[in-house]
Amino acid sequence: MSKIRVGLIYGGKSGEHEVSLQTALAVTKAFDLNKYEVQPFYITKEGDWRTGPQLTAPAESVDALTFESASASGGAGTFALQPLFGSPAPAKTQGTQSATESGGTAAAQLDVVFPLLHGTFGEDGTVQGLLEMANIAYVGTGVLASAVGMDKVMMKKVFAQEGLPQCVFRHFTKNQWEKDNAFFIMEIEIAIGYPCFVKPANLGSSVGINKARNRDELLSAIAEAFRYDRKVIVEEFIDAREVEVAVLGNDEPQASVVGEIVSSSEFYDYKAKYIDGKSSMIIPAEIDSELSSRIRDLAVRAFQSIDGSGLSRVDFFLRKDNGEIYINEINTMPGFTPFSMYPLLWRESGKPYSELLDDLVRLAIQRHEEKQRLSYSFDLT
Repeated sequence: MSKIRVGLIYGGKSGEHEVSLQTALAVTKAFDLNKYEVQPFYITKEGDWRTGPQLTAPAESVDALTFESASASGGAGTFALQPLFGSPAPAKTQGTQSATESGGTAAAQLDVVFPLLHGTFGEDGTVQGLLEMANIAYVGTGVLASAVGMDKVMMKKVFAQEGLPQCVFRHFTKNQWEKDNAFFIMEIEIAIGYPCFVKPANLGSSVGINKARNRDELLSAIAEAFRYDRKVIVEEFIDAREVEVAVLGNDEPQASVVGEIVSSSEFYDYKAKYIDGKSSMIIPAEIDSELSSRIRDLAVRAFQSIDGSGLSRVDFFLRKDNGEIYINEINTMPGFTPFSMYPLLWRESGKPYSELLDDLVRLAIQRHEEKQRLSYSFDLT
């Protein structure tokens, strides 16, 4: 049986560039190179695409994956896109020939792409649209689900339509804020109060998020959030435990066990997630089976509400005073190192890291093959 040729896309023009590199490093070490041919694609912070040679061994460091100079496969920029747009082939099934066996150009015969991109220009539907245009199978949610999952405002509106419980929030664009910030301040103070959380609407990994305890801190937090996005969301503070569920699948998604985050900081910000190393994960969370089942069911409903596919991590608040559940957000491309919550949740559910990668590739190819059976034209004759 021929190997499945996988393209890894990582880096990106995003505030989560470094997180993406760590994810890519971990994935290269986990792929079984006896089963897969792995082709790396690095996107610089400026948006320049670069590719290196096919991996014959796991990458030893992040530096080995950045290709800062001209790549071994023909240079940077548009040349790096040739494997995507040169001559995309349909996904192979068991027993079919490899690109080399069939006489094609190996670089143009990717079977599936794994976009290991977090945040803007990667998790928001943009690269998913690129891969749809190239007619290549890819891991993770599609264009719509990615865009909705990235935009916290649209996500919350979809969750509201689905009847999922969530905290009070308000939102506004930079233009709206500049025209009438007095109105929004009044609305926040009446409907939400202090303390509250201020977030860019389109960013992950807790970048640009701040807790505001008074009006001065609110104004400062909003100014900070507008550095990263044109739209800001303000949410009520809930004294709660933070629990998370990993979801895997296409039309019949499954939920992992529930895990809990115990933050080293006042809230689970970027430093607490990636820098100080003091936050802890409790897997499975210390909650009763009935509550766990309810949270897992809500995670699957959230995933299906955005038309998810492949993978997502769904985050919840569990109020300390009365045990009420509130959905916080869905992350359609969660951190994927062996120490990240998503693979750890599945490991504790009986699915090791390498098997999880196999499942994600299989689900991507399955979804792509289903799409190939659709008709995209209409014969009027």
